Amino acid sequence: MNSRSESITKIAGNSFDLCVIGGGATGAGCALDAQLRGLKTVLVDAGDFASAASSASTKLIHGGVRYLEQAIKKLSLEEYRMVRRALHERTHMLDNAPHLTRATEFLVPVFSWVDAIYYRAGLKMYDWIAGKDNLLPSRFLAREEAIRRLPAIHREGLRGAVSYSDGQFDDSRYDLALVKSFAEAGGQALNYARVVGFSKTAEGKLLEARVRDSFTQQEWVLHARSFVNATGPASDAIRLMAQPEAAKRLRPSKGVHILFPLEKFSSCDALLVPKTEDGRVIFAVPWQGRLLVGTTDDEATPETRMVVLREEAEYLLRQLNPYLTEPLRIEQIVSGIAGLRPLVAAGRNVKDGGTKELIRDHEVELDTKSGLVSILGGKWTTHRLMAEDTIDTVQRVLTVDVSHSKTREFRLAGGEGYTPDYWQALVKEFAVGEETAGHLAAKLGTRAKEVLALTQSDTTLGAPLVKGLPPICAEVVYGAREEMAMTIEDILARRIGLQLLDWRKSIEAAPRVGELLAREFRWSAEEEKQAVFAYTSKIDEFLNALGLAKG
Repeated sequence: MNSRSESITKIAGNSFDLCVIGGGATGAGCALDAQLRGLKTVLVDAGDFASAASSASTKLIHGGVRYLEQAIKKLSLEEYRMVRRALHERTHMLDNAPHLTRATEFLVPVFSWVDAIYYRAGLKMYDWIAGKDNLLPSRFLAREEAIRRLPAIHREGLRGAVSYSDGQFDDSRYDLALVKSFAEAGGQALNYARVVGFSKTAEGKLLEARVRDSFTQQEWVLHARSFVNATGPASDAIRLMAQPEAAKRLRPSKGVHILFPLEKFSSCDALLVPKTEDGRVIFAVPWQGRLLVGTTDDEATPETRMVVLREEAEYLLRQLNPYLTEPLRIEQIVSGIAGLRPLVAAGRNVKDGGTKELIRDHEVELDTKSGLVSILGGKWTTHRLMAEDTIDTVQRVLTVDVSHSKTREFRLAGGEGYTPDYWQALVKEFAVGEETAGHLAAKLGTRAKEVLALTQSDTTLGAPLVKGLPPICAEVVYGAREEMAMTIEDILARRIGLQLLDWRKSIEAAPRVGELLAREFRWSAEEEKQAVFAYTSKIDEFLNALGLAKG
C-alpha cells in the first residue's frame, strides 16, 4: 500500500467511479470486488482499518448453529437461507486466505440422551445444508473420548458430546489482507479519513464527499460517480448525512469476549455451551494460545461504553463454568474485546425479545433520492457475498453491464503459495526462531518474507518486542511503512495482535513500539511520550472496568 501522504495526494480532489465509506470487513470487501470488476475505486475509513466491529468478532467462520435452530423452531425460510449462504461462504473464506483461517471442531456436551438425539439431528442437518462445502461430518463422541478431547469438561452426568466443524480466522489480519489486495489491484485506500459531508447535484444526487484527515484536520473533497455506505454500526449517520429525511434502520447490539490462558483446556477443540440463562449459546474457543469466551448480546445506546464490564464477564462465566471441572475466575482474564453488531431492525417485525431475536442477514439499500447505496447488517462470514450483492447494485446504478464478481476464488495478499509448513522456509532462509516464524506466517502468510527482509539491513529489528514472545520489532516498521499503521494501538491491536493476547504485555511493549514509530514518523520526544501515555491509559481503562490489577 501507499503511505498515507501518498494516498492523500492520489485521492484529494480526484475523481473515481466509486467511493466506499468504511474500511471494515464489508467495506474492504466491496472495494476489492469493485476494483477487480474494473471500477476505479477509493476506500476511506474514519479510523483505522478493522478498528471497530470487524476486529471484535468471535473469530468464527460459520453458518450459525443457533440461527439454524431458530429457523427450525420459527419455520423461518429467511433464517434457513441465511445459514445456507453462510455455510457456502465459509468455504470461500477458508480457501482465499489459508494463512489466516483453519477448520476447528466444536464439542457440544451432552448430559441426557434426549439432548444427544436433539443435537445430533440438528448438526446432521447443518452438515446436509453445507453439502459439498462441509468440512468434517458431525458425530457423537462417547464419554471417554469427549473427556480426552476436552479435559476441562465437567464430568458428572456427562454422557458424551456431539462434535461438528466450522472455521476460525484472524479477523483483523483478514481485513488488512482485503485492503492490501484492493490496493495491489490498483485501488486507493486511506484510514483516519472521516467523511464529514456531501455535495450534491441540482437533482439531489451525491456528487462529492468532504473528507477530514484525523491527524492534520485538513479537509478535501473527492468526486465519485457512486457512493457505498459500508460503515456497519455507523451506517445511519452516513445515511442521514446523505438524506436527512431517511428513517433510521440500525439497532446495534454490544457483544463482548474475554480471554484466558489456555491451560487445562484443549488447544484444538472448542466448546459450545448450548443452554444459557437468556436462550443464547456461548463459545469457548482456543485462539492463538488463548481461550476466547463469548459473546454477549445487549442492546446498545449512544452512552454504551466499548469496554468489557465486570458484570458482562460475570455473565459469561455463569454460562460457561457449569460445564468445566475447574471454574474460571475474572482474575484470570488476560484480555478482552467489546464491539457493536450492525443489526437491521427497522422494517422488521421485531419489537420485543431484545437484539438476540434480530437475524444477522444483510440488506442492500438504494436511496433513490441521493443515490447512496448502503449495505446494512450481515456478519463476517458473509462479507464477500455482501460485497458482491452491493457492487451488483452499484453497477446497475452506474448503468453499466453487471459483470460477475471475481472474489469467490481470489487469493488474498499473503495467501499466494502458502502452505501449512511455510514457516519452515522462513526458519531456513532467515535463521529466525520457530515461534517467531510461525507467528509471522500466521499473520502475513508469504508476505512474512518482507518483514524479515527488514532485519537483514537492520539487525536490531530482529529483536523481540517483549522478551520471550514471538513478535519482533520489524513488524512495527513494516506496519508503519506498508500497512498504514499510525498509532501504537494500530500496531499492537491489529497488525501484531498482542493487545488481544495480553493487555499487560501490550503495556510492556508500548514504549518500544512508540520508539520505533517515532523514528518512522519523526515524532518529537514529547509526541512519543504522549503516544505511549495515551495507549497505556486506554489499556488501564480496560483493566479498571474489570477490576483487574495492572501488574
